[in-house]
Amino acid sequence: MNHLWSTILAGLLALTATVPATVTAPPAAGAPAAEATADRAPVGGPSAGAVAGRAPLGGPATATEVEVLSVRGAGPYRIGTRLDRLAAAGLIDWTAPGCAGVVHAGATGAWAGKILLAFRFGRLVSVGTATVPPRSPAGASVGMSFADLERIYGWRGALIRNDAGDAEAYLVRFGSRAELFTSHPIRSGVGYYEAGVASYVESGFRHRPSC
Repeated sequence: MNHLWSTILAGLLALTATVPATVTAPPAAGAPAAEATADRAPVGGPSAGAVAGRAPLGGPATATEVEVLSVRGAGPYRIGTRLDRLAAAGLIDWTAPGCAGVVHAGATGAWAGKILLAFRFGRLVSVGTATVPPRSPAGASVGMSFADLERIYGWRGALIRNDAGDAEAYLVRFGSRAELFTSHPIRSGVGYYEAGVASYVESGFRHRPSC
């Protein structure tokens, strides 16, 4: 997601985050199972935390299940899942077209107001948040400083800048997927946390689309 979209969507989440973490709202029955993709986190990646973030399909979403957002997704919103399948299951609230085949969307149920979704050519490539929770499997979240992230991730992460040199972010790669923490538009520290396919998450930050 490019820096402009991150800023706009972060503001949208801040306005719509009215569901407290303790609310237990059930997702629609028959929510789709995650589709297999070629992109997988490598051994030693955040597998335990990612599993903890998985909501049981067709079952109630609990406070614990809205705690974790990983490179595999969040709850029933698994990276690689098709937009039409999530919509048919009642898991999509709204959609908005973006650039180059990208569609942004809002979640329903316990995840409403907590995460924003990005689909490229019909498949989920990114899940982002401007709220706490959710957190990364390592415990990183919006509101932390980049120094906090460096203490959490150590050699696994790095500060990067976009091609224009006017924005900074903290990147953690997991094979072909990535976590990206971008700065807040007003105050210091992280304002948006996004995880998903690196070719979308990282490249979208480094190379802003013209549209």
